[in-house]
Amino acid sequence: MALVISSSVREKLNNKQPPVTQEEIEQCFANRSGKFLIDTGADNLTNPITRWFVSETDYGRKLKVCFVPFANGEIHVKTAYDPNEKELRIYADYGENHGND
Repeated sequence: MALVISSSVREKLNNKQPPVTQEEIEQCFANRSGKFLIDTGADNLTNPITRWFVSETDYGRKLKVCFVPFANGEIHVKTAYDPNEKELRIYADYGENHGND
């Protein structure tokens, strides 16, 4: 997996409270159990389609990670942040423990 984080996304992650690091995102990918969900929001439609999941870092911080996978193996991170209750509920209902993609 080749994780790609553009400079503008990296800046956005650094400005989160608390900030989100590349290391935390990598930990979330490594610790993920469940499947990727598709981001169906009209403002977030991309080609290829944006996917997301919720997972914990090695230190127990839960993050929602949104990304676009490419056929060449690159994974372009769009954002990552502490999920709200609705996002946690959606992932619990449709993503967690439903197999890995």
